[in-house]
Amino acid sequence: MELQISLVQLAFEFGDVEGNFDRASAQIAEAAASGSQLVLLPELWNSGFDLENRYKYATKLNEGSFSRLSALARGHNMAIGCSFLEKDSECNCNPDEDDCGVFNTFVLFGPDGALWADYRKTHLFRLLQEDQYLCAGDYLGYFQIPEWGTAVGLSICYDLRFPELFRISAARGAKLMLVVAEWPEKRIEHWRSLLRARAIENQFFVAAVNKVGKSQDVKLGGHSAIISPTGGILVEGGDSGALLTAKINLDEVDDARREIPVLEDRRQELYCQWE
Repeated sequence: MELQISLVQLAFEFGDVEGNFDRASAQIAEAAASGSQLVLLPELWNSGFDLENRYKYATKLNEGSFSRLSALARGHNMAIGCSFLEKDSECNCNPDEDDCGVFNTFVLFGPDGALWADYRKTHLFRLLQEDQYLCAGDYLGYFQIPEWGTAVGLSICYDLRFPELFRISAARGAKLMLVVAEWPEKRIEHWRSLLRARAIENQFFVAAVNKVGKSQDVKLGGHSAIISPTGGILVEGGDSGALLTAKINLDEVDDARREIPVLEDRRQELYCQWE
């Protein structure tokens, strides 16, 4: 199965929801015109980390920015993935005057506009006070995508530092891991090293998109990339805006796992002793 993926690495503006939607729409249209079947936008691309005003941006999964992106996916007949602020009125894990919870949620819409997958960020980054403003998800981002003949894993930024999340998706059969992020320039070598490590140790493709520009006074690092199951860099951006595109062949995952059967050689009965 071949899949062409595009990564939208842009300097989205802090708090400018309408302007950011226009910027994203133009890049999505370009990706569709190039023949891509999947396009990824960065973490919280439409609002940025304006978490103090999270209720200004947060909506339910079938409303607001979510529904607008679903319509774009349907209009371009392509899958679109990204993260938004999601409001859940039935969750009050961090209630305030609105008495509801807000999550940093990765959504993947199919080419018919249907919601293929949604994953709420499980590891909240305390350096950005996510733990004070947001609720943590309680399920992992592993989903079967019959249209692609495989399962995929979803992860958001800080999740990249937790190899367990990636390993579980690989062990369940995922051949592709999708990462959306707002990763700073000062730690960009961590980003680059961890992306390759996650791909190599799990022998699957990793497609990861990061912002550029600034988030308030923090410079973001870019270097969005698509990595092969053997650690090869198929495409990588720099620190400026770009639309990055590469084709992958999911059959290469099977080849890599046959050559070095890492997943088969695990000793799970030993690892569990340390839980």
